[in-house]
Amino acid sequence: MNSRKKIIVLGATGSIGTSALDIARHYPERFEVVAVSAHRNEAQLRAISDEFGSRRFALSGRDGAQAIDAMIRECEADIVVNGIAGASGLSPSIAALESGKDLALANKETIVMAGSLIRKLAEKRGRKILPVDSEHSAVFSLIESQGKENVAEIVLTASGGPFRTWSNERLREAKPEDALKHPTWNMGAKITIDSASLANKGLEVIEACRLFDVPPERVKVVVHPQSLVHSFVRTVDGVLYAQISPPDMRHPILSALSWPERVPNYLEELAFDRICTMHFEPPRYSDFPLLGLAYRAAGLSGKYTIAYNAANEVAVAAFLDRRLSFPGIAATVADTLDGDWSGEPQSHEEIILADAMAREKAEAAIKGHNE
Repeated sequence: MNSRKKIIVLGATGSIGTSALDIARHYPERFEVVAVSAHRNEAQLRAISDEFGSRRFALSGRDGAQAIDAMIRECEADIVVNGIAGASGLSPSIAALESGKDLALANKETIVMAGSLIRKLAEKRGRKILPVDSEHSAVFSLIESQGKENVAEIVLTASGGPFRTWSNERLREAKPEDALKHPTWNMGAKITIDSASLANKGLEVIEACRLFDVPPERVKVVVHPQSLVHSFVRTVDGVLYAQISPPDMRHPILSALSWPERVPNYLEELAFDRICTMHFEPPRYSDFPLLGLAYRAAGLSGKYTIAYNAANEVAVAAFLDRRLSFPGIAATVADTLDGDWSGEPQSHEEIILADAMAREKAEAAIKGHNE
């Protein structure tokens, strides 16, 4: 390798960002961190910038979201790791591709909200979208190895979250502190709540449909609490192929950063010197309706996936603020999706407008639930 890849890490103080920086720390001969961003944690961001000798950093909470976009466009880099949570990650993804950089994408909302536009932009600029979600990273690798024409079905695994064994009656009493106790992954609050409700898996179903250009009926979900199998693909001859590794986000991040190479790594491997059990079970769609609602949104054209994502973000915030019950999250999303979200968005501006309208409708639904 003649030169180091120059990388920009967005959300550098969060779980994805810190994992990406750990990889850069272990491979100084391969990766150079040229710029980093965070929302508000200026002291930590300055420490990161000093450690890696980064030329730029941006704080969206202090300088506005446009500061991150400007940093991306102005910095010379090969790849941008987008670890920003929520809809605010869309604009930086666009900035990365428009400025001629590959995109290592952990921000699933980018694809959920603007999948068609983002893929067209990547193709136009000749850049790659490299998924960092462990499930989509696994599918990406499996499709590369098997050939897309040979893949009949994608099977995403779900841990089941902290409420996997809870009864429907008990779910009605679930509190934020219960939902934040994820059994296998250490993540931010929003994505941890999404894992508890299976909204995260719903977003991943939508993302798989848009990223890999497959209809929702060819994407399945199976609950796998050990989080060792990150996804399967079923080939046209009916055989399942799996990607298996311990639950550590550094695996998919390293795959994205080093693509198209495979590099030896320092991470834990799955060993068989002790008993290892893998358990699989079907999702409980009736108890976790956000998964079924995601399939519905994925199967509809127009702005339904935008509405799904926006309503879920609003509802999760209300649940964390104790303004909404746990079942109320799904009820809010269902009420929002009952609106007319037809018409395919043709621009970033249309996507942002639809997102804002869905948030208004979701807030109104929450108010109605509380009256």
